[in-house]
Order: sequence, then structure tokens, then C-alpha cells
Amino acid sequence: MAVFPLVMFSAFLAAFFSPSTFVPLANYMTPLLAVTMLGMGMTLSVPDFTMIARHPVPVVVGVLAQYCVMPLVGWSVAHVIPLPDALKVGIILIGCVPGGTTSNVCSFLAMGNTALSVSMTALSTMLAPVVTPLLTLWPAGTYMEVPAGSIVQIVLLPVGTGLVLNMFAHRQVARIQPLMPWVSVVAIAGVVAAVVSRSQALIATAGLLMFVAIAVENAIGYGLGYAVARAIGVSRRDRRTISIETGLQNAGLGSTLAAAYLGAAVAAPCAVATFWHTITGSMLAMYWRLRGFPDGEDPLATVRELRVRAAAAAATAEA
Repeated sequence: MAVFPLVMFSAFLAAFFSPSTFVPLANYMTPLLAVTMLGMGMTLSVPDFTMIARHPVPVVVGVLAQYCVMPLVGWSVAHVIPLPDALKVGIILIGCVPGGTTSNVCSFLAMGNTALSVSMTALSTMLAPVVTPLLTLWPAGTYMEVPAGSIVQIVLLPVGTGLVLNMFAHRQVARIQPLMPWVSVVAIAGVVAAVVSRSQALIATAGLLMFVAIAVENAIGYGLGYAVARAIGVSRRDRRTISIETGLQNAGLGSTLAAAYLGAAVAAPCAVATFWHTITGSMLAMYWRLRGFPDGEDPLATVRELRVRAAAAAATAEA
């Protein structure tokens, strides 16, 4: 996980200071997108979705927070902070993509519910080919035309192919699965470099405001994710997981989609967010890990269960 933000940041800096070197990568956006989405599809399997049937409430609420809260947060941030329209669409797109795969590791480090994290990532990724383009079209359509139909087609095919391969050729897929994250990292790094090289001037002039918008959107995502989880009364472990899943987005996917369909300027915020989200997710996870849980509290207990236990303890003490 530590390698991912370092590679993305290196690609960003290299393309920013030597843009002409990486401009030719723009010709390979479609295959880079296909490789990224195929890799995502190959990480999905039927067992990943079993928790949805066994414990549907936290999974469904978490995914709804991701696909309802974050697009609104993205639109609000883009509406408030004065950015060029293309960058506004990029900020909105960050809020419309599924949870990042590094969120699973961050949830583990935060002493959260790793099974819930995997299920949320799997479900949000499965929905992404249809939901992400439509959500982007809704709030971002006021700033520029979004070809939602074309995006659905090009994304759905490789994700579906990866899932089917993993289901019916699991043994063969399992042999190459350890390599797929690295292949995806290289593909996304190529996208980041191409995006930055083509929008270097825009980043140089609006970079500070863009960075502020990304940081604010990310922080609000973590906060609202935790607040929503707390409001429905899930356990403290589940709250941490839903918070991380909501705030830590798959910005690499957003960058690839934007570069292929919406232009380098739209992809620029996503390119920055690819390493920023991973850094903040890791920091939040380590903070929670060091903080631990309140003494005497069961981190697996829901709010309702804790209240029942507290009432029972009080009744016992009075007796």
C-alpha cells in the first residue's frame, strides 16, 4: 500500500516537470482503462458478496453513503470553491467512483471490520460501471457534456469479463492475481503521467485551489461516512470501516475514465487524489489503531446492544 502513493506522486512530479516526455501516453488511454477495469473485475468473487446476505444493513448503508453522500459532497465543494469548469467536473467525479482497493488495507490497520470493507468495495465496484457515469452526468452535466452511455459500455465489459474469468477459471486467474495490482498500478501511473503532461499549465495556475478542494472533499467524506454509520447505530468497528470506505475513493479509476472520455483537465484532480486519498487513509487508519477502543466497550457491539447492556448493568447495580 505504501508503494502506491509513492508511484503516483513520482508519476505526477515527472510529468509536471517534463510534460513533453509523457504526452504520447495519451494515445493509450483506452487500453490502459481496459487493463485497470479488467484487474478490478478479476479481484471480485462470489464469496466477497456473502456478507451482503448475512449482514446487509452495514453493507448497504455504507454503499449508499458512498454513492449518495460523496457525489453531493463533490458537487458542493465544486460549487463553492472557484475552479475552472473542467476541474469542477473532476472534483465531482472523485465523489462518484467506488471505494479504493487500498481501503481494505486501511480498514484492517484501523482495527475496523475487514470483511465489511471487502464486501463494500466489491459491491460498489460491481455497481460502478453503471452508477458512476450516471452519477457524474447528474451533478456534472451543468458544467460540461458527460458521455455516460459510452462510459458504461467501455467499463462494464472488462469488469464483467474479469468477474466471469474469476468465477469459471479461478485456478488460472489465481496464478496471475498477485501480479494484477502491480499491472493496475503501472496502468494508472501511465494515466496520471499523461493527464498531468496535458494539463500542466492548468495545474500550475489553479493547483492550490484544486488541492484544497480535493483535501476538503476527502475530509468531509471521512467525517460524513462516520456520522452516517453512527446514526444508524452500527458497531464502532463498522463505523471506522464505513468512514474509510466513504472517504477513500478509487480516484485512479476516475482519472482513467476522465482522461479517456472527458479530457486531461477533468482528470487532473483525480490524478492528484490517487496519492492524496491513500496518504490520508493510511494516516487515519494509524490514528485509530493507536487510539484503540474505549476501555470496557465491545467494539463489535452496536449502539443498541451497548444501551441494552448499560441498562442491564444499571438495573443489576440498583438491585
